Amino acid sequence: MAGKVWLVGAGPGDAGLLTIKGREVLSQAEVVVYDALVSGSVLTLIPEGAKRIFAGKRSGNHFLRQEETNRVLLEEALDGKRVVRLKGGDPFVFGRGGEELELLVEHGVPFEIVPGVTSAFAVPAYNGIPVTHRDFCSSVHVITGHRRADHTYDIDFEALVRTKGTLIFLMGIAALPDLMNGLLAAGMDPDMPAAVLERGTTAKQRRVSATVGTLERVCSEAVIQTPAIIVVGRACALADTFAWAEKRPLAGVRALVTRPRELVSTLANLLRERGAEVLELPAIRTVPVKDMAAVDAAIEALAEGGYDWLVFTSPSGVGIFFDRLIAQRDLRALAGVKLAAIGQGTQKALLRYGLKADFLPSVYDGETLGRELRAVCAPGSRILIPRAAIGNHELIDKLEQGDRLTVTDVATYDTEYASPEVFDVRGMFERSPEDPAPGLDFAVFTSASTVRGFAAAVPDADFNRVNAVCIGRQTAAEAQKRGMRVWISERATLEALVKRVEEAADELRIEN
Repeated sequence: MAGKVWLVGAGPGDAGLLTIKGREVLSQAEVVVYDALVSGSVLTLIPEGAKRIFAGKRSGNHFLRQEETNRVLLEEALDGKRVVRLKGGDPFVFGRGGEELELLVEHGVPFEIVPGVTSAFAVPAYNGIPVTHRDFCSSVHVITGHRRADHTYDIDFEALVRTKGTLIFLMGIAALPDLMNGLLAAGMDPDMPAAVLERGTTAKQRRVSATVGTLERVCSEAVIQTPAIIVVGRACALADTFAWAEKRPLAGVRALVTRPRELVSTLANLLRERGAEVLELPAIRTVPVKDMAAVDAAIEALAEGGYDWLVFTSPSGVGIFFDRLIAQRDLRALAGVKLAAIGQGTQKALLRYGLKADFLPSVYDGETLGRELRAVCAPGSRILIPRAAIGNHELIDKLEQGDRLTVTDVATYDTEYASPEVFDVRGMFERSPEDPAPGLDFAVFTSASTVRGFAAAVPDADFNRVNAVCIGRQTAAEAQKRGMRVWISERATLEALVKRVEEAADELRIEN
């Protein structure tokens, strides 16, 4: 039975501009065929296990020819797969989406179109340029600046000039002189405002403002890189007045967040709200231990009143333990048992089961949890800790110093590490400042295990080139052990961690 193809617009770069439907479709993909213009922050949303096929093309350099891309979509769909064709911007705005559908229609393969946010409108908006404005223009026109080799432009420049509207040229940087000369020859005022917008909606976006008469020279001096779009029109003069993206606290910052595959990253969302471009690297995975006999025995003892405290050190531990408990019994097994959580994230995981922690430490780390919980436990208390097979020893050490406390440490889940599959993390951190391709400014870590996961994912990286912002001293110790430059948040909360990223970014700006 034939599968199905979805043409999905990935937007211009900022992962927040991927539509809700686009994200939903991508999350269910079995095969993803993606372009070079799809940002790394969107590529990290490709589900684990999906087949990834790069069909990138930029400035005439093709990894797959268009005909080969069309054939791949057909073959994968005929093999019964859910295929997502992930395209930068919108698939029908100079994205050759129509060509990719023709072969599917010919063979009766079902498909859907998921429109995307086009760079033609989003990139000017991120640079403070309204493409229409009542006082400046009443129309907007999107034109491809690309032409086939040995072909002349099929553009009616005189008609464009007569519109008096905003003109947006996509894929036109290589032909910038021809485009500006065409407008000038058609009678456009040389002093008409114009701009080139480079890497729009990303952390490394840049705006070069000039006029139609001077844009070629100014861009040559600025050494413009692709992807970039050209905007011509009186509304370009509003860019400085309406500029907003660069005023955010983390504007210009590109950060990597390493997270467990199964957890939605609240941290990434907080960083994006402050203006950072975030790549999420799902380099660690938590899975139940293969032999759950010890966990099952602990659950039975818990139900029979064998424990006074149940202590959790991670959201993953909460989920895996309660899934097992509910499969055998129900939450009444916790009658009379007090709950402790290492921090707010673990507390939130408990709340999903309708439970609230009786105790949280003042500092969210294992040592403080052990020391402070020991102080509130009654003599002779029995404590159950379901956690990672390789857990920090400080928690146990501190608890065992208590008055006749009995501690049962049960291995509930293992942590596995995986390598990045869609972008070169090592190359991003080791890129020189002169390299025009975007690099990474920070890695942000929420636990020692995320540091280990990152190190395992890129084992050959030069960690001395990594700027690490860490949530606590244990996490920082793991990063420092590998030679990373480290900043530590004042408190072990995500809000404090984001604030520390802002402070670290300010320090680096001063240094540079």
